[in-house]
Amino acid sequence: MEHFYYLVSQLPSFSVSDESGAKLPLTAEYFKDLCARFMTGKDAENAASLSLEPPKECVPTGSAFLDEWYSRERALRFALAQVRALKMKKDAKDIPPSSDGEIIQAARTAVGMDSPLSAEQFLNRYRLSVIDKIAPLDYFSCDAVFGYGLKLMLTERIRKFNKDEGLASYHKIYDEILGEKK
Repeated sequence: MEHFYYLVSQLPSFSVSDESGAKLPLTAEYFKDLCARFMTGKDAENAASLSLEPPKECVPTGSAFLDEWYSRERALRFALAQVRALKMKKDAKDIPPSSDGEIIQAARTAVGMDSPLSAEQFLNRYRLSVIDKIAPLDYFSCDAVFGYGLKLMLTERIRKFNKDEGLASYHKIYDEILGEKK
């Protein structure tokens, strides 16, 4: 029997939408290290390889939650690729049969947005809602720990978006394309 109570009790709460600039109470790297101390076997392997990017091919993890997350995220990525390809009038691969109307609508909404940043923010909110929807009710299970880890990783990613840095990077790349140096 693994000690999920002791692991979960060490996981601090955090706000995904905190815009005060406060640091997260722990990093994804520290989270994975903590999981390695309290989890064993396949659960420990799943925690160590936890990712926001699913493998292209469906590989069972042994966790119902992770299998569902990876399936939905994979379907979303294929739907985004297909909608973008169709928008540019190019050939697109078929989306997986596991895609439902909600996933396709999320992809269409994101691709239809004028701002790439707004689209990414929309997709991040959608991903968080998917995690909340499929998360187990038992807070002291390995799947709940995986859900916490995915939210933490997504929150880290969200907080890396910085308007000023993004604008500076855009101007740098744009100037390089035009061959101008400043």
